[in-house]
Amino acid sequence: MSGGLDWPGLMRAGMRSLGLRPDQFWALTPAELALMLGVEAGPPAMTRDRLAELAALYPDRPGETSA
Repeated sequence: MSGGLDWPGLMRAGMRSLGLRPDQFWALTPAELALMLGVEAGPPAMTRDRLAELAALYPDRPGETSA
């Protein structure tokens, strides 16, 4: 493994399971490959409510709180 990714496994999935040619596989972004493999790509998108929650938890200045 290199960089924490299972490249041989990803290549097998892309080329064997999806039938991609090597040039097609290497042209994909990780997000595109994950989508094609049906893998959830990370956490859901940031919402206004979640941003407000994080801003209250981690204010820009120590001792400051959002009301």
